[in-house]
Amino acid sequence: MKSVLLIGMGKFGQTLGENLLNMGDEVMIVDKNEEIINALAPRYTNALIANCMNENSLSSMDIPSFDVCVVAIGDDFQSSLEITSLLKDLGAKFVVSKATTEIQRKFLLRNGADEVIYPDRDIAEKLAVRLNAEKVYDYIELDSEYSIFEIAVPTEWYRKKIVDVDPRKRFGINILTIKKGKKIVTSPDAQYTFEEGDHMVVFGTRFSNAPPPRHSAGAAFSAKGKAERPTTCLLMIRGGGALQLHASPF
Repeated sequence: MKSVLLIGMGKFGQTLGENLLNMGDEVMIVDKNEEIINALAPRYTNALIANCMNENSLSSMDIPSFDVCVVAIGDDFQSSLEITSLLKDLGAKFVVSKATTEIQRKFLLRNGADEVIYPDRDIAEKLAVRLNAEKVYDYIELDSEYSIFEIAVPTEWYRKKIVDVDPRKRFGINILTIKKGKKIVTSPDAQYTFEEGDHMVVFGTRFSNAPPPRHSAGAAFSAKGKAERPTTCLLMIRGGGALQLHASPF
């Protein structure tokens, strides 16, 4: 459980607040709109009507006591920028600020934000991946190189054991979890047998923006391994590049 200061209770702030509450966090909400705060106050640990551009108002909130401070203001960048800077000056441990453009993101990072969230871009990128890759169900981009994907197990792997497929060596991916409907198999061992309908949650990297040669062993996550006549299992778009995972017949 974490203590969170959430500043700005628009649509994004309210959605974030609800999710934090559902995870058991202690959340203090702040907004200058009295009507919004009065409506939401009963659900939260604490609620305050305040203009956070005022340093005295922020000082009264004991900023260092919060594990995370979130600036969820999306329609007034100047306020978001100044509040982000003030929070750091007042000893905030970790500040997360919302941006709506890349330029805003850069300015927020330069002015005290430890992390900048970019909801519109993030949602658009996830949707683009899912629309362009029918077998990619979700993904988390950890940085410009590494990602975690949920993908359907290729049909070529059905009824084969992990040790026989050897995805780490052949494709440079690490299988974190297998999802079998509502059942979760964490850290599956080498003797696990893939079945139709299985989904894998895998960790890997992107190496190429273009499909590999027809008779080479290309992969979405690795250029290692040798195979003949690879079969394309999935295609995904990420960061402007095309990714392909190929599996050769056994």
